[in-house]
Amino acid sequence: MNAAAPRRVGVFGGAFDPPHRVHRALARLALRHLGLDALHVIPTGHAWHKARALSPAAHRLAMCRLAFARLPGVVIDPCELARPGPSYTADTLAELRARHPQAQLLLLIGADQWRALPTWHRWRDVLALATPVVAARPGATLADSPLGAPPRTLPWPARDMSSTAVRAAAAAGADVAALATLVPAAVARYIVRHGLYRPGV
Repeated sequence: MNAAAPRRVGVFGGAFDPPHRVHRALARLALRHLGLDALHVIPTGHAWHKARALSPAAHRLAMCRLAFARLPGVVIDPCELARPGPSYTADTLAELRARHPQAQLLLLIGADQWRALPTWHRWRDVLALATPVVAARPGATLADSPLGAPPRTLPWPARDMSSTAVRAAAAAGADVAALATLVPAAVARYIVRHGLYRPGV
């Protein structure tokens, strides 16, 4: 990288409970299509917008390290896990701006998050600190957001998936081989080894 060139830093936050194959595919797409010098993968600390309690931070952090392993440029960033109180994107972006004062920050979010962004805490600060990049499923209509069309978009991976489906499969007793169709194999082994998402565990 040319040291004189402005750094382009991607920000990919989420509960990652657990991180699945589409999360990894999105990270690869972002690195390739956005010309990023680094992509910070940031597990949510306290998710103020989720009614469901998240799995312990140590498990989610460990699974992120496994899920995004060997992707050059990915930084597993525990900044929200280390920060007390609710995890607000504006605070996270301000912290990254302090770390990388000359960087262009690009915030990777989904279409549903883009539509809901005006409900976020200090959402105007979010837009001032970073350029949103919306990963949109095929056929998704983005212009109906209160903010209109996003400044940048990213193609969605061919496959769709949700962490909810992975948790349901694990709760139903799926083995490593079955889970590995949904999450990276190392994450599947971790889930089974630690009994994550099993009833009563």
